[in-house]
Amino acid sequence: MNRRVVITGMGAICALGNTARDVWAGMREGRSAIAPLAGFDDPTLRVRVAGQVCDYDPLAYFDEKKLLLLDRVSQFALIAAREAVAQSGLEFRESGLGVRTACVVGTGTGGEQTNDECSRRLYKEANPRMHPLSIVRRMVNAPASQVSIEFGATGPAFSVSSACASANHALAQAFALVRGGTCEVALAGGTEACITLGVLRAWEAMRVLADDTCRPFSKQRRGLVLAEGAGMFVLEDFDHARARGAEILAEFAGAGMSADAGDIVLPSDVGAARAIQSALDDAGIDSGEVDYINAHGTGTPANDPTETRAIRKVFGEHADSLAVSSTKSMHGHALGAAGAIELIAAIGALRENVIPPTANFIDPDPECDLDYVPNVAREREVRAALSNAFAFGGLNAVVALTRAP
Repeated sequence: MNRRVVITGMGAICALGNTARDVWAGMREGRSAIAPLAGFDDPTLRVRVAGQVCDYDPLAYFDEKKLLLLDRVSQFALIAAREAVAQSGLEFRESGLGVRTACVVGTGTGGEQTNDECSRRLYKEANPRMHPLSIVRRMVNAPASQVSIEFGATGPAFSVSSACASANHALAQAFALVRGGTCEVALAGGTEACITLGVLRAWEAMRVLADDTCRPFSKQRRGLVLAEGAGMFVLEDFDHARARGAEILAEFAGAGMSADAGDIVLPSDVGAARAIQSALDDAGIDSGEVDYINAHGTGTPANDPTETRAIRKVFGEHADSLAVSSTKSMHGHALGAAGAIELIAAIGALRENVIPPTANFIDPDPECDLDYVPNVAREREVRAALSNAFAFGGLNAVVALTRAP
């Protein structure tokens, strides 16, 4: 049994804003929210810029007792999930829908704020006593568990951790659960709160971070920019959504996944192309029907030309007719949450026939020869859209959306 799956709610928080509406507005405007790194006084830290959530007060969303249980990564997931569920109009406990609702949340690093605090106490202060809630705050499954608890979703609930493909993998698993009839509804997406001293130092050591801003596919690109945030969605059986008169944002048509099984860091155009083609095949979409691709587009020397080659492998001559953009140029690279935040762009493009741009673009790299919609959004009919996620470890996940039925 393959049921149709639709999206009836979305929520987000990231550098561009604290709601999905604000995030999409920022994307449409081509507004880069990448800014000088704030909150770190270490003068030896070479990380200069980041995509941080600004003007954020946890107490505006959670009471003090609840906050004791929540790392920043779970806070973001709950904020985005609340928005998505509110938009969907669903209620899970009294209706009995909770038992038929899944919760799948991707995260690359989990509770890094808690991890940093534990390390500071243990190694800097020589304090052997950790906070008694350290484990339940830092565990990778905490965001999925907290979301399921908040809404009474008692169906399958689990986390997915596959580096920068985590959110797309989570969405793909949630999609499969609804399409296959295991659940009527799934709460799914990704969350990350990775801007801590330990994570910054680790990425600094890799020497792949930009010191100015994120310029995907541009000749002048200098690397990726770390970011934080979350995106959450309500995936629902189409017949269930139609029967209750729900507003449908888009149809979740298919997903494709692959592993390069090659280098742990260097991406493969062959592996990426297989994931893209698998998503098209799963969705039953002809390559010529795709009008927009939200690219992984990290702004690194390795990713951008590799992704360009992968797109050309799959789309052939149609690649020259595609609009391709990377919204990481505006909100940064939120690692395990990246695909979820970027799904906002794909949904917005389908609903409004507007392609969000690749911001900060100067000159094209000769190895990056597609239409990357530089700097300014573009009006264009969008029938189907893909969103790419290609992760360290050679893990690839692509989701395919079509217009709301």
